[in-house]
Amino acid sequence: MSTSRRRKRATQDPQLVIFDCDGVLVDSLAIACDLLARMLTAEGLPTTLTEARRDYQELLLADVVSRVEAKLARRLPHDWLERYERDRAEAFGRELTAVEGAGETVRGISAAGIAVCVASQGRLEKTRLSLGLTGLLGLFGSDALFSAYSVPRGKPHPDVFLHAAAAMNAEPSRCVVVEDTSSGVRAAVSAGMRAVGYVADSDEPALREAGAEIVRSLKDLPALLGIVMAER
Repeated sequence: MSTSRRRKRATQDPQLVIFDCDGVLVDSLAIACDLLARMLTAEGLPTTLTEARRDYQELLLADVVSRVEAKLARRLPHDWLERYERDRAEAFGRELTAVEGAGETVRGISAAGIAVCVASQGRLEKTRLSLGLTGLLGLFGSDALFSAYSVPRGKPHPDVFLHAAAAMNAEPSRCVVVEDTSSGVRAAVSAGMRAVGYVADSDEPALREAGAEIVRSLKDLPALLGIVMAER
């Protein structure tokens, strides 16, 4: 089946919408990358927020550590990653908010009879924390959260999305993935799924080049999927 026909089928009859977490459902990226930039600078690798987002945002944390240690030509302190994750959780507790329209959009898609889940590059514990702090956790079933740490390869490989689809009993060709990174979009396309790029502060040309349709507000997603939201 061609890509255009797969997308047409997903548009007309989506079975599952898979949301990325960071940058799509929760406004976490600036918080996490600012902390990362400050901690790397303290280790002797001067890094700005912009550089942290450019160089590390799409990576698993283990890959962040490997890349940083290669740049430093030495190992980071043994507790560096533990301190980063602890300080990030504390910062999330103070500052984290849901992306505008996230709750309304997820509820509307669910009300239309379409399953929803979350598939993140981060660990499940982090996803639960982020969704819990922003009041979104209850919108997803306890078995509807998935992590790249549970599959052999993270994004841009399709593993986590295929794993999510199988667990949710959905056909990949009837899945829609909402992402804000080009690596996530490439993973969705590789999985044979329709990719939607949320571009609040992401690289729109890169998302388009990777194969995404574009929305600038999550509130526009239901209409793109042919879902009529109930009036309140």
